[in-house]
Amino acid sequence: MRITPLDIQQKQFPMRFRGFHTEEVSAFLEAIREEIEDLLRENAHLRERLQQSDEESRRFWEMQDLLGRTLQEAHQMSEEYKVHARKEVDQIIAAAAEQSEELVGRSHEQILALNEEIVELRMVRKRFHEKMQVVLGRFRRLLDDESGNAREEFSLHSLHGAGDEADLPDDPSGNSSGRGSAPEE
Repeated sequence: MRITPLDIQQKQFPMRFRGFHTEEVSAFLEAIREEIEDLLRENAHLRERLQQSDEESRRFWEMQDLLGRTLQEAHQMSEEYKVHARKEVDQIIAAAAEQSEELVGRSHEQILALNEEIVELRMVRKRFHEKMQVVLGRFRRLLDDESGNAREEFSLHSLHGAGDEADLPDDPSGNSSGRGSAPEE
């Protein structure tokens, strides 16, 4: 059974002969009642503070749990972003490598085409040079040859086909044979 301050205050003791001094007993009981009231108030206050502390502790643990989950999710998202970023970088690098290979391939094709064109131009220059040699040779012969037959041989027709004809040997009279033997262009 629990004793309250009210129980102490209302407690009556029977009187006996040579018993305790009633005023002292009453004063002592009053002091005990006040002390118990103070202890009960302090106990209630401490329980209230304990309850507040428990509530704060519970909130703290909830916040810690939430913070832990948030950090875990943030870490997971960070890892996902890293993976995504790495994939993007790899795709960009692959695209750049593909473009560079394509550009290198096109450059090689252009180089080959230019080399072919250079070879063709050299051949054209060589043919032109050969034709000019033939024409110049005929001019020299014309200038060197005083005979009129050689002048007749030299005509616009022979100039036009000069590159197609080889140097024709002169016959003993100074005329070149095979006039018309080369096809016209």
